[in-house]
Amino acid sequence: MRKSKKAIIMAGLMAATLTVGGCKKEEKTPVILAVSFGTSYDDNREETIGAVEKAIENANSDYEIRRAFTSQIVIDVIKENNGEKIDNVEEAFKKLVDDGVKELVVQPTHVISGYEYDDLMVIVEEYEKKFDKITVGKPLLSDDSDYTKLADILVEDTKEYNNKDTAVVFMGHGTHHEANASYSKLQDELVSKGNDNYYIGTVEGSPALEDVITAVKKNGYSKVVLQPLMVVAGDHANNDMAGDEEGSWKLAFEAEGIDVECVLRGLGSIEAVQDMYVSHTADAIK
Repeated sequence: MRKSKKAIIMAGLMAATLTVGGCKKEEKTPVILAVSFGTSYDDNREETIGAVEKAIENANSDYEIRRAFTSQIVIDVIKENNGEKIDNVEEAFKKLVDDGVKELVVQPTHVISGYEYDDLMVIVEEYEKKFDKITVGKPLLSDDSDYTKLADILVEDTKEYNNKDTAVVFMGHGTHHEANASYSKLQDELVSKGNDNYYIGTVEGSPALEDVITAVKKNGYSKVVLQPLMVVAGDHANNDMAGDEEGSWKLAFEAEGIDVECVLRGLGSIEAVQDMYVSHTADAIK
């Protein structure tokens, strides 16, 4: 009896999934989802977030790398400015499920485990039963060793400015979350290594700008180098830190008679920081 055309097609489709050991569905490539707050500064986005993602991709050739941002405002601005569509976390997870992904590693590029990280974990828990395996990498500052590593990286990255007359000040985002304590812990780590001229302040937490100015003046520094303690050098760095409008850190220090140099370099552009994220991803894959 001749097989129908439909039967032949169905047999061909089944054969496409056959392996030497028998009938098996083709396995979907595992995915690493890099989750960032995001930035609407196009060039800096690729120099920082893009660089971190590329480093993770280069270290994990068996995985597909995908991107998601947590800031819907940033996503909307990017879409309006250049038409590029970036998924928020919920959208990214829905696509992963629809695409049949079964193994997922989520790697946040957050500096600390604050509210953004908590919100991410809520979505992870919501979707975890839809994957065979899902793990989450740690933010940049998690274990004690992370503070030691980052302190060393920051000092090395700013060594050209490091002299007895200059205070090196890093601007962190800050938060009312308990994870804000990470900034003071990093400050303590810097000081414990003899870097008394290194200071960390925050935009929305503590230490505040006023605290840092008081400390810098007390110790008689005539110059300040400002650099963001954020993965990107985006809106906060360009405006809150280095801007020429009232309220910026630059103008606040200048008002105290202190010379200011601004370095618009996000942490994500530093290769050693990229390596830290690669290491956290590797720990999550184990």
